[in-house]
Amino acid sequence: MRKHLQRRPAPRRRKSEAGFTLVEMLVVITIIGLIMALVGPRVLNYLGESKSKAAKIQIESFSSALDLYYLDLGRYPSSNEGLAALTRGNNAPGWNGPYLRGGVVPNDPWGHSYIYRTPGERTPYDIISLGSDGQEGGSGTAADITSAAR
Repeated sequence: MRKHLQRRPAPRRRKSEAGFTLVEMLVVITIIGLIMALVGPRVLNYLGESKSKAAKIQIESFSSALDLYYLDLGRYPSSNEGLAALTRGNNAPGWNGPYLRGGVVPNDPWGHSYIYRTPGERTPYDIISLGSDGQEGGSGTAADITSAAR
């Protein structure tokens, strides 16, 4: 004789184990929102500061390249030649470039071209990044960064 196999009823879940309630989900979302509200501005501030520091470092690199150009040719590039003179030979005797790695003049960290002026206000040349807004003047991350401030 065969024994009848009895099926055991599946264990029932208690209502308290069924999942998260709407109130619990709202509390978690509110806590995450508060944390982001406190941490977010600081992270964005660090990002803006790092772009400003990167622009200062690039300007220093241009200054070093311009000094090498000056040593080789006895003059700085004219405003018309611009920073591109550091990457392209102009058939001038003594040109020993390119003076920038990669053979191209990079844009500033915000994607704008650097401005090169010679003569500068207080120095033989000025190299200027117009900051995040791409306009002269400004404050914070929109402030101009110049080689004259080095």
